[in-house]
Amino acid sequence: MSKIVIAFGGNALGNNPKEQQALIKKAVKNLVPLIKDGHQIIIGHGNGPQVGIINLAFEDSYENEDIPYMPFPECTAMSQGYIGYHLQKGLRDVLEEEGIEKKIVTIVTQVVVDKNDPSFKNPTKPVGPFYSKRIAEKLMAESGEKYVEDAGRGWRKVVASPKPLEIVEIDTIKDLLKTGHIIIAGGGGGIPIYLQNEAKGANAVIDKDLVSSLMATNLDADLLIILTNIEQAELNYNTPQATKVGSITVEEAKKYIEEGHFAKGSMLPKIQAAINFVENTGNRAMITSLTNLENAIKGIRVTEIHK
Repeated sequence: MSKIVIAFGGNALGNNPKEQQALIKKAVKNLVPLIKDGHQIIIGHGNGPQVGIINLAFEDSYENEDIPYMPFPECTAMSQGYIGYHLQKGLRDVLEEEGIEKKIVTIVTQVVVDKNDPSFKNPTKPVGPFYSKRIAEKLMAESGEKYVEDAGRGWRKVVASPKPLEIVEIDTIKDLLKTGHIIIAGGGGGIPIYLQNEAKGANAVIDKDLVSSLMATNLDADLLIILTNIEQAELNYNTPQATKVGSITVEEAKKYIEEGHFAKGSMLPKIQAAINFVENTGNRAMITSLTNLENAIKGIRVTEIHK
């Protein structure tokens, strides 16, 4: 039996609640073989599209005093709740169909960041829907916010993405693991907070892969799996020279980063999160697609980073 932290990407969970529920029910079926084999499962997830949509729903507050302004920490908390609810519901339904009885719980998770983190002066974390360049330029002119081109998929709003330092609820997660729960935690990278005289929310979104890596390290997980939309990372991605990355060492991964093979808005944070986990624990990290999860555990069509 292994302790496995699995990070789902927010972009894979749909663009609205109805679509998300359908995609999640299909997605969590891929976890059943791991659960049947007795592995302890901890799920992290992204919220880039979801938190942006939630924030967008309150944007009229700038001009309409009847609509309350909703800061990003609160938007992240909302996304943790509704994505967690859908994951719990989808997992429970699938496990009941398989005759498996498991308790599943979502933890509203706070993550400590440094108020002096340089990312607050240079926002880089994409959130919300994709726009054309023309629409993004219009939105920037109207709002003063920053939009950037995101890995060839369109333009998105970017916010600060500080480094995660500490998971506030980590002891609670450890206690629930001991009782056999499937745990959903660190959603959307956690709710970013400063620890001053009292906890204060930070207007930012933390990278979910880095938080999943930190959580896996804190839990002394045997394996970190980061799920994305392709089975393996690639060198020279999206070019005729593209080659798939299989089993590599931390040093090889760092070399590929230096050579600029991984895009900042997509694969780079996943590789960095995997490196952090391997360096801190000596255990393995994998990057693959959800549909290839069962094969990946067997070492088939997967990017694996090890010592």
